[in-house]
Amino acid sequence: MESANTVDRVSEMKVESMEERKKRVLNAIINDYIANAEPVGSRTITKKYALGVSPATVRNEMSDLEEEGYIEQPHTSAGRIPSGKGYRYYVDHLMEKEPLSPQEIHQIRKVVAGSVKEMESFMLSCCNMLSRLTNYATIASIPEQGHGRVENIQLLSLSEHQVLLILVASTGIIRHKLIELPLPVTPAEVAAMERDLLRNLIGCELRSINYDKLRDLLQDYQAQQKLATKTLELLEQALSGDGEQRIFIGGVMHMLSQPEFRDVDKLKNLFSIFEQDKRAQELIDSVSSDDGMLTITIGSEMPQEDVQDCSMIVANYFVNGEKAGSIGVLGPTRMSYGKTVSLMEQLSAELSKAMSDKKKAKYTE
Repeated sequence: MESANTVDRVSEMKVESMEERKKRVLNAIINDYIANAEPVGSRTITKKYALGVSPATVRNEMSDLEEEGYIEQPHTSAGRIPSGKGYRYYVDHLMEKEPLSPQEIHQIRKVVAGSVKEMESFMLSCCNMLSRLTNYATIASIPEQGHGRVENIQLLSLSEHQVLLILVASTGIIRHKLIELPLPVTPAEVAAMERDLLRNLIGCELRSINYDKLRDLLQDYQAQQKLATKTLELLEQALSGDGEQRIFIGGVMHMLSQPEFRDVDKLKNLFSIFEQDKRAQELIDSVSSDDGMLTITIGSEMPQEDVQDCSMIVANYFVNGEKAGSIGVLGPTRMSYGKTVSLMEQLSAELSKAMSDKKKAKYTE
């Protein structure tokens, strides 16, 4: 009985060893293909990676991996390349994040430390910096106008016929509108209206505020009906928004350097995404999460057929704990996942920190 148990344990150890060896072979194939964009053969694996087994053993393992769907053989080569299933297993179980160099960290911090008064130029700088570091395309979004809570409202009397409406959201966004008045209004009347709005709206979810609610708040200002009506219209627009995010795209030309996109048809399909903000927005929205987790979407998992030769890594950034937007890297499925994940995590952390600084988190329309 004891002998039988010993045999069973030895058998189990052999199975475990075989499975571990298969993982090492798959890891070597994927790392080599990511680095060189060439199908990988058993001889290459044996020479370049110290697996401690013969080429024949590597061939057997590759045969099993192919049968199980983790690698595949292109028609043009005897070597193997990873499949979508293989990349997914690699990302979930084998990938090791690459440490960033001091220079890379410095580049991220330098861009993020810039002024965010003009959100468009700030986010575009972030996209371009990330594209330079990854050599892939980037897509970033800033939040739709109706996201977050009301943090501050100001009505500034500029003249008898002009009032500046300013709204600050908890996400750091600032909206401002200039109200042109048909009738004169005093600074005292504007200040009274501002106090009522502040008293009733601070802390409210933007999406919960509608025209009827605002009308009720301003019903005592019938003498300034023109002002009240105009303020209502602009407040509703500023609070509820148009339902659209602003999309920023950087580094598109970097995709031309990737061998996968030497195929003109593939390149046309890819560029059709970048030429339409709505499609780019749908793409980043569909692959990003609502929580703090970074998401990795690979090949056929991509929601749009045009980009199923690609993978996308998306990270959210936050303002005082609330999701404020997303930034993503779009590249070939042969993406350097370990390095890109490290860059995205660093950027997300730095961006969230900078955007939470209320002195810097200002959006000028």
